[in-house]
Amino acid sequence: MDTAAGTKKRVISIQDLGVALYLLFAFVFLIVPMPNTLLDIMLAINMAVAFAILFNSLFVNEVLEMSFYPTILLFTTIFRISLNVSSTKLILSTGDPGNVVRTFGQFVGGNDLIIGTIVYIILIIVQFVVINKGSERVSEVTARFTLDAMPGKQMAIDADLNTGAIDDAEAKRRRDKIQQESSFFGAMDGAVKYVKGDSTAGLLITGINVVGGIAMGILRRGNTFGEALSTYTILTIGDGLVSAIPSLLISLATGILVTKGGKEADFGPDLVKQLFGVPKVMYLAGAVIVFLGVVTPLNVVIFTVVGSLFLVGGRMIQNQLEVQKVETSVAEEEVTAEEIRKPENVVALLSVDPIELEFGYGIIPLADVNQGGDLLDRVVMIRRQIALEMGTVVPIIRLRDNIQLNPNQYIIKIKGVQVADGEILFDHYMAMNPGYVEEEITGIPTVEPSFHLPATWITEGQRERAESMGYTVVDPPSIIATHLTEVIRQHIAELLTRQDTQNLIDNLKESNPSVVEELTPKLLGLGEIQKVLQNLLEEGVSIRDLLTIFETLADYSATTRDTDVLTEYVRQALKRAISARYFEPGETTQVVTLDPKIEQEIMNSVKQTEQGAYLTLDPDRSKAIISATEQEIKKLDDLGRSEIVVTSPIVRIYFKKLTQDYFDELVVVSYNEIENDVELQSIGMISC
Repeated sequence: MDTAAGTKKRVISIQDLGVALYLLFAFVFLIVPMPNTLLDIMLAINMAVAFAILFNSLFVNEVLEMSFYPTILLFTTIFRISLNVSSTKLILSTGDPGNVVRTFGQFVGGNDLIIGTIVYIILIIVQFVVINKGSERVSEVTARFTLDAMPGKQMAIDADLNTGAIDDAEAKRRRDKIQQESSFFGAMDGAVKYVKGDSTAGLLITGINVVGGIAMGILRRGNTFGEALSTYTILTIGDGLVSAIPSLLISLATGILVTKGGKEADFGPDLVKQLFGVPKVMYLAGAVIVFLGVVTPLNVVIFTVVGSLFLVGGRMIQNQLEVQKVETSVAEEEVTAEEIRKPENVVALLSVDPIELEFGYGIIPLADVNQGGDLLDRVVMIRRQIALEMGTVVPIIRLRDNIQLNPNQYIIKIKGVQVADGEILFDHYMAMNPGYVEEEITGIPTVEPSFHLPATWITEGQRERAESMGYTVVDPPSIIATHLTEVIRQHIAELLTRQDTQNLIDNLKESNPSVVEELTPKLLGLGEIQKVLQNLLEEGVSIRDLLTIFETLADYSATTRDTDVLTEYVRQALKRAISARYFEPGETTQVVTLDPKIEQEIMNSVKQTEQGAYLTLDPDRSKAIISATEQEIKKLDDLGRSEIVVTSPIVRIYFKKLTQDYFDELVVVSYNEIENDVELQSIGMISC
């Protein structure tokens, strides 16, 4: 048995061995003299690798397919310099560096000292001044812009994830790709220096070889200056050319790769299409070439033939585009017809989004990132804010434009049904009087959609003055975001599904498996836990402290499975959070209490069934209690206080059910849900 079980072993593959040998040979060639035959083989391999790099950079769809390109540059540079050193040794020691170097000196260099020197200098100028300089600049700019664009790309991914355009796996893949692009272009910014340094080193090595060759020919071999200059310079030029050409290919590959940027495209077809894909351009270019051949002393045959080829090519492209247009139209009609025939399309229409925000075309700029809109970012923040406040995950909020709405109108839907709407002025701000501003500001009267407060639409120029006067000034995206947040808070209970409940249970089980295993499914089912959590959310109680909730349910569910009763037990366990929400520490809170006679009357009217408990109060008595409640909470409203009624624990849930349809903002708490250090002052009692 292996004692190192679980340790991942690295098996050396053939590819690993090949890369290691490639680098090993580079260092060996720097030290050990190489036979000229072996040098020929290595020079051929070096040239083949250079062509492979060039064609790879030409045909990759995106740059990340060659993410190791900076490392490849380093490896090939070291290998090429080692071959330069080996060929230099052979030139100076034997005067016979092999077939490849001699051929490049005699054939490519024209077997002439002046021609070879000029050709070599031209190659160096093209590589060093043109390609390397441009590649270096493009790499530097691309690296900087890639880093600057990272935050925007991350926000775009979060927005797509929030609106449901992509899932978590796709979001993770895109984030990883952004990180890889940033690392790649940052590395390329430095790796281009290898190519630039390689060109400089090649030029210096060639110059040294010329001087050294002349010295060796005159001092060691007894050659005249002319003989030494001719023999060794041609060989040195050949050595320089055989290194410069692969270096030029890799420089060109580097330039192609960095100018491609992050675009995903098939390079060849797209390049040809962009250059020769417009018939009008082909016609104009062909006509100009023919005109030059006929009117000027240029060769009329050559220019007429070339111009005619462009004209014919333009006509062929135009015919091809017309055929493609017809084929595309037919294909679209077939696809549309096929989609209509598919039965699953009807099934897809049955799905309902939990939350939808639809808006008219005038509000589109607020949701369009390209136009500077940040509504998507605000939606992301809403989901995070609700998760922190209420302890539950808000479903995906779907944003859609709807041309049937007024341009400045928006509506909010819950499970496909409209529950709220509003209207904004895109280029205005909403100013609201907090209550102490005496001077009025001119504008368009309106009503704030979330809390139905009187407000005024003002222009950009009035904003600073309104704020200095004490008005609360809000921009249109904030108005929509606030309205959406309030609607979600009001309906958060019904948005909590069984699957959401299961996800919460699974998250808690990772850190506290014992309490989860004790509670479900032995004592309570998934639906019963969901009902308790919905009861809490419906009255604005956060379920973020899920551990306390589950421990309380585990304590009491053995004696009762009534979800309303269990909710009361949980509320009492969460009294610290409830007290902190409604009562200020160190301050006396004014409340209204409930007459014990009414409490007893309510308890006597509670009927228990298998489906739960319900009230059987006489309608007249219910109406009287509601009327009395309205009178007492009006006292709190007149004092500017929150509407809070305090009852005994056993009555609280039923009194809340009795009044919830009449008073949206009424808070009903029991004495057991209030911390001991909270000071209360009763300013009235509900009695009738």
